[in-house]
Amino acid sequence: MNQNQQKVQNPETPIQKTPQMNDRDFINDILQTEKYFTDAYSVAMNEASHDGLYQDILAICTETQNMQRDLYNMMFKKGWYKLEAAEQQKLQQSYQQFQGYTNQFPYGNGQSLQ
Repeated sequence: MNQNQQKVQNPETPIQKTPQMNDRDFINDILQTEKYFTDAYSVAMNEASHDGLYQDILAICTETQNMQRDLYNMMFKKGWYKLEAAEQQKLQQSYQQFQGYTNQFPYGNGQSLQ
């Protein structure tokens, strides 16, 4: 790990460190559950043969995904979730790598089938 990498994090909201679950533990548990649900809903949408059922699952999945994002934002705001800042060179390399994949798409440069 490069020690020059910067961490992206807000000041951490203090919490009591006890054997019992605290607010951060509860929110983190709910966040992980929401991530699990969105994965499961994605599978269910892929398997749904009835359009009405698909639409219902899609609506629930979208709501769940939005809740997951809200929980992530709350944890990040409280300083309980931190990220590593990416180096510009690595970002550029990844962009170039994946940009080269567009010529492999079966319908041109990422154009949809409309």
